[in-house]
Amino acid sequence: MSEHIFFASAPKHMGSLLAEELIRLGMADATEARGGARFTGSLEDGYRACLWSRLANRILLPIAQHPASGPEELYTLAREVQWEEHLTPERTFAIQFDGTLAGIDNRQFAALKVKDAIADRFNSRLGRRPSVDLVSPDVRIHVYGYQNTVGISLDLSGNSLHQRGYRDQGSAAPLKENLAAALLMRAGWPEIAAEGGALLDPMCGSGTLVIEGALIAADIAPGLLRDRFGFHGWLQHDAQAWQRLLGEARIRRDAGIKRLGALRGYDVDPNAVRISLHHLERAGLRGLAHFERRELAECHPGRNEDEGLVIINPPYGERLGAPEDMPLLYARIGAVLKERFLGWRAGVFTADAELGKNMGLRAVRMHTLYNGPIECRLLSFQIEPRFFVSDHPRPLPPEARSEGALMLANRLVKNLKALRKWQRDEQISCLRVYDADLPEYALAIDVYEGERRWVHVQEYAAPPSVDPKRARHRLREALGLIPEVFEVPGEQVFLKVRRPQKGRNQYERMAEKRNFHQVEEYGHRFLVNFEDYLDTGLFLDHRDIRRLIGTLATDKRFLNLFGYTASASVYAAKAGAASTTTVDMSRTYLDWAASNFSLNAITGPQHELIQADCVRWIEMMSSSRRYDLILLDPPSFSTSKRMYGTLDIQRDHVALIESTMRLLDPNGILIFSNNLRRFRIDKEGLSALNVVDIGPETLPRDFSRNPRIHNCWMIRHRHQ
Repeated sequence: MSEHIFFASAPKHMGSLLAEELIRLGMADATEARGGARFTGSLEDGYRACLWSRLANRILLPIAQHPASGPEELYTLAREVQWEEHLTPERTFAIQFDGTLAGIDNRQFAALKVKDAIADRFNSRLGRRPSVDLVSPDVRIHVYGYQNTVGISLDLSGNSLHQRGYRDQGSAAPLKENLAAALLMRAGWPEIAAEGGALLDPMCGSGTLVIEGALIAADIAPGLLRDRFGFHGWLQHDAQAWQRLLGEARIRRDAGIKRLGALRGYDVDPNAVRISLHHLERAGLRGLAHFERRELAECHPGRNEDEGLVIINPPYGERLGAPEDMPLLYARIGAVLKERFLGWRAGVFTADAELGKNMGLRAVRMHTLYNGPIECRLLSFQIEPRFFVSDHPRPLPPEARSEGALMLANRLVKNLKALRKWQRDEQISCLRVYDADLPEYALAIDVYEGERRWVHVQEYAAPPSVDPKRARHRLREALGLIPEVFEVPGEQVFLKVRRPQKGRNQYERMAEKRNFHQVEEYGHRFLVNFEDYLDTGLFLDHRDIRRLIGTLATDKRFLNLFGYTASASVYAAKAGAASTTTVDMSRTYLDWAASNFSLNAITGPQHELIQADCVRWIEMMSSSRRYDLILLDPPSFSTSKRMYGTLDIQRDHVALIESTMRLLDPNGILIFSNNLRRFRIDKEGLSALNVVDIGPETLPRDFSRNPRIHNCWMIRHRHQ
C-alpha cells in the first residue's frame, strides 16, 4: 500500500489542534504547518481524515510542486502533470488558486492559466478535453503559490469539510461547524463527554455548538451526513476502502448515540430555537438534544445532578444592540454561571477579551482563534468560588480617607437631617439622600427601609477625562463611610454602576439572587430587589406621579403602558379604579407586578396583567378599548427582538402619543412621562391636543437637586 503526503488546511491558529486530532485518527507523524497540518499515510488515511476531521477545511493530496516565477512557468508546470491519471475528457473539473505568485495579481487569471494547461494537454493527447464546472465538478484542483514556488494538489474533500450537511438555515452570524468543534475541543468537551458530562449553550443561535457537541460525544464522524466528497469523481478513487470506513463509522455512531449525556440549547429568539430543532433532525439526532426558548436569566442545568460544560458564543452587534450594552451582558453571563453552575466548566468565545473582566470570574486558560477575519479569544473557566472575582472595590478605612471624604460624610448627614421630618410626614420609607451633590463623588444614594434599612448606591460612570484610579479611590472612600453614616452593616449596601442606557437595559437582569424586600409608600406596599437588576423595581422619582394617579383613578378605567412592576396600577386599584390594565413585554416583571398586587390585596378579573409589545398592542386595541386614565411611560430607546420594530422616544413620541390617544375616552386624561434628560416635546406636532407640562409639580422634594430627572405632561383631547 503506497504512502502519500497529505495537507489538511484549517482556519488560522487551528493548525496545532488539527495536528493533534490527526494523530488521534492514526496519522502518527502529523505536524503543524503553515495554514494547517501535514501527514503521511495511505489513501485510506486521506479518506479517514475527510470523514472524521472535525477541524479541517480541506484534505489535499499534492501531485506536483516546483519553483515558478510567473504565469508562464505556472502553465508549464501544470501541463506536465499527468492529468489523464486523474480525470477523463468526459469528467469536469474546477480550479482554486490561493497564495501569491510573481506576475499574477488576479486569482482568476492564475486559475485560467492552469485550466488552459490542462485543456491543452488533453487536446494534444486525446483530441478532446474535460469541461469546467465551478459548481459541482468531478475533480477539484487546488493550486497554491508561495515564495516563487507552486504546489498543485487534488482536493479530496470537495466542498469545505466544515459543511457537514445538517445546516441549511442560519441565525445571525453563525459559527462555522469546524470553528464550533475547535471551541469545544479547547474547552475540554471531549474529556467531559467521555465522563458522561452535560453540555449547555444558553445562547445557541442555530444550534451549531450543541450539535457539534453531540457529534463529538456520540463518536459520530462529522462527514457521515455528506453525500459526496471530492474523491468520488477521481479516477483513482478506492471505493472499497471508502465503504469500509463508512461501515466502521456507522457502527461507532450506533454505539455512541446510546452513551449520549444531556445536551441543551437555549435562546431568547423562538426562530433560533426552531432552526436549531430543524438542524438537529437533519443531523439524525432528533430527540437526543433539547432546545427551547429561554432568557439568559432563566438558564439553569436541566437536572440538579448534571455537571459539565457551558459553552457560549455571546451575540454581538444587531442581535443585542450597541457595544455599550456588552459589559452588562457579560456581567449577566458571569452572574448566571456563578449562581447556577457551580462545579461546571465554561467556555466563552469573544472578540473582546476585556469584556470577560465584567463576568467576575478569573479565566484559567485563553486560546486565540479566528472567526473569519476576526481575531477572537476563547476564555475557559472553572466555576468554583476560588476563581470568583469581585468587581466591587474594597471600602477604605477611616485612616485612609481624604478631606473630601469628610465633606461627603457631612453632606450625607446634612441631607438626612433635612429630609427626615418630611419623610415621616409623607409616610414614605424610601428616598434619595444624595445625587452627585459633590462633583468629585458622582454617586446617587437611596435609602430603603422595611424590616431593615438598605442603601442602594449608583455610581455614575466617570467621563474619560477623569483618572480611573482617582475615581475608584473616591468610590472606596464613599463605600467605607456610607455604612457608618446610615448605620447599616456593609452587606446591606448595594453598589451599581450607572451608564447611559438604551432601551430596557435598566430592566435587564444582572444577577439571580431573588432576594425581595417589602417597603411602603403612602400606605402602599411594594417588593424591591437590590441585587438582580440595575433598578430596584420602584422608581422613586415617579413617586408623585403615582400619587397623582391615585387622586385621579377613582371609578376610572386605568391603563398602564410599559407598566414595569405595576406600581402605578397598585395606586389606581387602591384608589378604587373601576379596572386596571397593565401592559409590559416582560413576563418577569409582570410576575413581579402580580406579587405587588397580592401584597396589596388587589384581586379580581378587572385588574389585568398583559404581556405584549406595547406599541403593537396600542395599534391592535385602538378600535376596541377605551380608558379614562392612561399612564404612558416608555423607555427612551428600544431594539428588543420581541418588540414590533424599534422605538426612539424623541423621534417617535408624537406618533406614540397620537396612537395612545385613540384609546383615551373623550373626557379622559393621558399622563406621558419619560426619563430622557435631553428630551424635547414636539408642541407643534401635538398642537391638536391639550398638552400641559406637569414635570416640576411631579418632582419629589428629595429629587429637587436635579430638575431633569424626569419629564411629565398631562394631555387631553383639545375640546376639553
